[in-house]
Amino acid sequence: MRIFVVLLILTGVASARADDEKPATMIIVGHVWTGDVHRPEAEAVAIRGEKIISVGSRDEVQKLRDGHTRLIDAGAGLIVPGLIDSHVHLIDGGLQLASVQLRDAKTREQFVQRIGEFAKRKQPGEWITGGDWDHTPWGGELPSREWIDAVTPDNPVWINRLDGHMSLANSAALRAAKVGDDVKDVPGGEIVRDKDGRPTGIFKDNALALIDRVQPDPTMQQQADATLAAMDYLAARGVTAVHHLGTWPQLEVFRLVERRGQMKTRIYACTPLSQWERLAKEVNERGRGSDWLRIGGLKGFVDGSLGSHTAAFLEPFTDAPGDRGLLVNTPEDLEKWTMGADKAGLQVVVHAIGDRAIRTQLDIYERVAAANGPRDRRFRIEHAQHISPDDLPRFAKLKVIASMQPYHCIDDGRWAERSIGAKRCETTYAFRSLLDSGATLAFGSDWFVAPPTPIEGIYAAVTRRTLDGKNPDGWVPQQKIKIEEALTAYTMGAAYAGFNGDKLGSLEPGKLADVVVLGRNLFETPPAEFNAVPIRMTIVGGKVVYDSGAKAASIGN
Repeated sequence: MRIFVVLLILTGVASARADDEKPATMIIVGHVWTGDVHRPEAEAVAIRGEKIISVGSRDEVQKLRDGHTRLIDAGAGLIVPGLIDSHVHLIDGGLQLASVQLRDAKTREQFVQRIGEFAKRKQPGEWITGGDWDHTPWGGELPSREWIDAVTPDNPVWINRLDGHMSLANSAALRAAKVGDDVKDVPGGEIVRDKDGRPTGIFKDNALALIDRVQPDPTMQQQADATLAAMDYLAARGVTAVHHLGTWPQLEVFRLVERRGQMKTRIYACTPLSQWERLAKEVNERGRGSDWLRIGGLKGFVDGSLGSHTAAFLEPFTDAPGDRGLLVNTPEDLEKWTMGADKAGLQVVVHAIGDRAIRTQLDIYERVAAANGPRDRRFRIEHAQHISPDDLPRFAKLKVIASMQPYHCIDDGRWAERSIGAKRCETTYAFRSLLDSGATLAFGSDWFVAPPTPIEGIYAAVTRRTLDGKNPDGWVPQQKIKIEEALTAYTMGAAYAGFNGDKLGSLEPGKLADVVVLGRNLFETPPAEFNAVPIRMTIVGGKVVYDSGAKAASIGN
């Protein structure tokens, strides 16, 4: 028996030594930003299979090359860790790719025309959804069903504002939902009415459920197709992993895609906070998943959005003195759910935009942590957009991660001061203040609400130039951050926020080989030109999933 054990040990040692001596399957050379604080720069990365085996000088790494090793030269570009989007709605994003496109409609007439043209391509009775419209370019007047009824007589329309907190229904959709003029108000939501008290077709936050409940759900196959389309779209933008904030049925779609061997984006799938007991049971029975699809996070909501005037503020809106926004869930429910989820060892991830909402959730986190005792819980506040100055240091003190979306800054910055005034905007998207206080930032997009483009996000965080071009030196410029800080928020910050920093977020031996090759070196490019920096190649698990010169291919598991 002793001889047998010794032989087993020697065989294992020999096998490990043989693996170490195997050549690299891929080597990438060029300027490398590793994301590793111990070795931030390098000249080459070597990959064997799905993992990184060496990061160092060209001479060091070239020793691992043989005749079968694929060599990729980044040239004057930049090699970075796979970019992680810490806040997406993946299936919705995929479905939106095929919906009516209204985000850049500049006038009422253009808005109506696009919907009418789209309706001509639909079958009678088929719902028209998506849209991502924005009412600010035409002066801020909210659309109404009267605008579009004439061009959509045969199709229910249910199209969302780009923030996802407000949607427009036409009369056909109201009839389908049996919503009449006598419909009652909804707690935590709003039904916009005309001067005669009739619904205009605009519904906000919890009131969205009145129409959502009758809108036909896409089939499992349609959602799987949307997931694949979304993954291709993300790969072309350098995104290798996402934190998906969604539902249990969506998790089953991802499991289907994984079983079929079609994953090319890693997913941390968060389910609803109110259903924390179901997730606790699932984790206990099935574990937390694989390197491709993981669970363990729970998404909740405190308030709505700034653009819909449903974000919850301590003081009234500047342009609506009688309105402080709303809470979509009661603090009592939020604390009950957070307490139970945290006690079960799950991660709590909560949407809070207004300063009142942020303070409400920080208070809850503080009480829950005190009650349940020390542990590595990594509480998160999603968006964390408009923080009271008094609450800025609490993120670091309570070890709460600020999961933020920089693109929102240069989008909202066009009009936010009209809504909340210049003073409150000083700590809006407070990237610099949060970092200086010692807080952890995790960056994302909120796609479908905003484009899932980390390079644009880095541009936004570094320049804070609003989309209208009116702030060339940056909107609230004191909140700008450095290139490496923004990159870190999209790599190690996001990996840490998803409990995956041991495998993702930096280019180090032993980590999963998720790598992005940029066509230009960000550190040698003027920040104003960041948006012109192309994604040359995206690699996930050692396989190329996007090449700017070739079509992306499915890599399986």
